[in-house]
Amino acid sequence: MSPALVSRRAVVAAASLVLAGPAGAAPPARVVAFDWGIVETLLGLGVVPAGMAEAAEYRRWVGEPAVPAGVADVGLRLEPNLEAVARLRPDLIVITPQLEALQPVLARIAPTLSLAIFAPDGDVWERARQVAMALARATGRPQAGDRLLAAAEAALVAARPVVAPLAGRPLYLASFVDARHVRVYGRGSLFDAVMGKLGLANAFTAPASFWGFATFGLEHLAAPADAALLIFEPVPPEARATLAHGPLWRRLPMVEAGRVGLLPPVWSFGGLVSAMRFARVLADHAAISRAARGDERG
Repeated sequence: MSPALVSRRAVVAAASLVLAGPAGAAPPARVVAFDWGIVETLLGLGVVPAGMAEAAEYRRWVGEPAVPAGVADVGLRLEPNLEAVARLRPDLIVITPQLEALQPVLARIAPTLSLAIFAPDGDVWERARQVAMALARATGRPQAGDRLLAAAEAALVAARPVVAPLAGRPLYLASFVDARHVRVYGRGSLFDAVMGKLGLANAFTAPASFWGFATFGLEHLAAPADAALLIFEPVPPEARATLAHGPLWRRLPMVEAGRVGLLPPVWSFGGLVSAMRFARVLADHAAISRAARGDERG
């Protein structure tokens, strides 16, 4: 068994014992989290964290659910400010495996729980469900966890018939990195998991990273020729010029055929809350596209 695996199990086991506390103990009231997928899940459970990392950037890249103005910023997601965390006097600190090296230090501030939505193996949808329920139990809100799981399933049920017209062709989902390169989401990503549950075919079937994406040049989007492309905001300024008049961009089959759409921001590394938002965003896009086709025919 690898030391890393032992460490992860030890963190979770130790945190579970600490969090259990004496019988009848009050659930933690002040929670600090660094990963945005954890933060959005806490908010989805009705738990407003006392502190989080990179709050301003969260508002730009994640957006929903909104973070109340009073939530303290405790530094960077991978380099939190430990003094700022300690000043908040948290009852619980939630980390991901990427921060396990800091766990011994953080544990001296408050009980620390390590949870991961993304892992090298397994199903990201199921892990998102498990993380939601683990957070619900840790914060004394098991019923809120049940409601969040039910809401996620309901969001898929509501979106499925609306997005059905998109099932006619494979679909690329991408974010611009710069003027000539895109991050494309494939197997192992949250987006791919949701697409599968909605009956949609992902045009990107090549191997992807740990997080379920690959980065490459625009020219790789030329096949399959019948694919459509949906691009997530925010789009970097230099890529805006590509969308307006880039010669390589204009030669892509989906661009020439008008099979390109722009979507509002959705956090690709999130959990059930991002999954629900993505389902709604896809449904909105499908409904708008259908209405536009109807206007053209009219």
